Amino acid sequence: MPTVSVGRDRLFAALGRTYSQEEFEELCFRFGIELDDVTTEKAIIRKEKHLEEEADEDEEVIYKIEVPANRYDLLCLEGLAQALRIFNKQEATPSYKLTNITKESMHKMHVKPETSSIRPYVVCAVLRDITFDEASYNSFIDLQDKLHQNICRRRTLVAIGTHDLDTLEGPFTYEALPPTAINFVPLKQTKSFRADELMEFYKSDLKLKKFLHIIEKSPVFPVLFDRNRTVLSLPPIINGAHSAITLKTKNVFIECTATDLTKANIVLNTMVTIFSALCKKKFEIEPVEVVYSDGKSSIYPELSLYNMEVSLSYITNCIGVSLEAEEVTSLLNRMQLHAKQSMSGDKSSITISVPPTRSDVLHACDVMEDVAIAYGFNNIPKSKPASLQPLPLNEFSDLIRAEIAMTGFTEVLTWILCSYKENFSMLKREDDKSTAVIIGNPRSTDFEVVRTSLMPGLLKTVGHNKDHPKPIKIFEVGDVSLLDNAKDVGARNHRHLAALYCSANSGFELIHGLVDRIMEVIGAPFVSVGVETGYYIKCSDNPEFLTGRQAHIIYNGKKIGTFGIVHPEVLNNFDIPDPFDEFLGSPLPSFTGCSKHHMHLHASSPPVSAPPPVSAPPPATPPPVSAPPPSTPPPASPPPATPPPATPPPAPLASPPAAVPAPAPRKKKSKAASAPSPLSSPPAPSAEAPVPTSSDSPTPSQNDNSGAEETMVGRMAMIGMGYVFMMVLG
Repeated sequence: MPTVSVGRDRLFAALGRTYSQEEFEELCFRFGIELDDVTTEKAIIRKEKHLEEEADEDEEVIYKIEVPANRYDLLCLEGLAQALRIFNKQEATPSYKLTNITKESMHKMHVKPETSSIRPYVVCAVLRDITFDEASYNSFIDLQDKLHQNICRRRTLVAIGTHDLDTLEGPFTYEALPPTAINFVPLKQTKSFRADELMEFYKSDLKLKKFLHIIEKSPVFPVLFDRNRTVLSLPPIINGAHSAITLKTKNVFIECTATDLTKANIVLNTMVTIFSALCKKKFEIEPVEVVYSDGKSSIYPELSLYNMEVSLSYITNCIGVSLEAEEVTSLLNRMQLHAKQSMSGDKSSITISVPPTRSDVLHACDVMEDVAIAYGFNNIPKSKPASLQPLPLNEFSDLIRAEIAMTGFTEVLTWILCSYKENFSMLKREDDKSTAVIIGNPRSTDFEVVRTSLMPGLLKTVGHNKDHPKPIKIFEVGDVSLLDNAKDVGARNHRHLAALYCSANSGFELIHGLVDRIMEVIGAPFVSVGVETGYYIKCSDNPEFLTGRQAHIIYNGKKIGTFGIVHPEVLNNFDIPDPFDEFLGSPLPSFTGCSKHHMHLHASSPPVSAPPPVSAPPPATPPPVSAPPPSTPPPASPPPATPPPATPPPAPLASPPAAVPAPAPRKKKSKAASAPSPLSSPPAPSAEAPVPTSSDSPTPSQNDNSGAEETMVGRMAMIGMGYVFMMVLG
């Protein structure tokens, strides 16, 4: 929070009475600020120079007061004292107005089009017949520094220039010129510098060198001139010495150049409203017309009141007290808000007019907070909340977390922000410009987009844990964000579920079993394809998965998720050398897949792994082993006592050459399951067994992979890599 240093005696004089330290601390607490430290100016200097403490009763006491970061009107003694006087009912909230002059007699600031490439906005105002003393002059300068550090973001968004108007002659122009074309005497200097020379000169200045980077690489620099081509300032670096203000200055010209027009207006309004109290005509500001190159013009400052209406019941219910409309309006008036009672239908409401000093009031909750401050937090009776129940979505999410954890998966928590590439191109996805919430000014390329899937986080987790013993079983339940123009914030959150299995061997049966378990927990029955009262599995075609190795899960007729083998390119993008089985979910309680019969066939298929090294004769030597006819029983017969399966298994594939042993089959899942058939060595090995289309005539599934991707999977299997499955729920 910003800290304002003010002289105690001068502050008490402005408040009209003297307080003890305890009394002033109590006043600060009631107003929502805090007395942070009590010191002296000499003590501050001694502390900075590491000198010994020397007490001096004649030293002026300095109060260091912490104020809210969005209360720019409290950043100087004048604004702070005025706010406390109004809070104490010593005076009413002032009404600010513009000097009544014709448009022709206003000072004009002409903006050249070249400025749009560097600092496109400028706003101006004039304080007439102002009277400074040494304390108010220092406060005027200090307020500019406080604003520069706070809302102006170290001059990157707004830069303030203040000038003695009597040394200048209008109209003024705001231009952007090459640095070699700008010459002037800067503030506190005696000789003229060219702008590029000035940038080199200030590289050794402890204060100004921090701002050089804002414009030093630009081919043009912003500059303001008067009618005689006298330089007012080179924003955001330095003002000209010609128009420097002094204690004798009577008319102050204020200009704010900016990249953000809204913040420029707030800064200008803060400066003129606080120090207009020092003018001969209090709270009156002379406007300036800003004329753009296209002929459009605007008059600044904009001191119009912002009106809003808030329900009385909203205020009282949020605070937890019973108040009448008259009490609420009185409390709001103490917080510098113009309030009056109004009727909205049969309900009482409060109409608030927000003055230019209260730029922090944006929503009804801000009004409610001011009522609570003025009422006194200590005066609000303590009570237990009427209800303290978890949200149904959070409660359900916790139950799902527990179920998945009991299956042996470990929960991970990943960032909700990710890079643009991780969210799109690294997953082989295209940005449709209408889904992802993109950060406007990210501090890092790692946090550019609000994630639209949990997949990047899980993949990054595995990529950073490549040396961890396999298998890796992790999951996450978290929110993703999607654009939605129907929402007041333009986006909505969805709760997603994701689980991932990483191993050198296929673990599809684990993923499939996890899906079945979750569906069983939520009471979703497995149904035939097309039935809309449960869930079933339907083939899909998503770019992040291998074609023919992926499927949707359909629940109550809606697609709620997708699973499949993660594409090798996606794995490579996330620096994952070994494929893995992954299950990725989306909005709870949604799930996805193909046909359940299809899935169990996949689960019973043997993994494709690298055969052990053997001394094999040339491939042409052994005679080919042909497959037995369809009626021939499979090579590995079940025990005699085991009943045959309800559906005849598919015909066994041709055996590999005799000299090359088949990989060891997976353990049987049940007594009814027969041993898997030995695999052949086709030109393009497949990662799954063919799926029969009927119980009488088993034929390869139409979804079997082929072409380059099939070959890629086969090559992965040949070098000892396993499967990569993934499922997305939502």
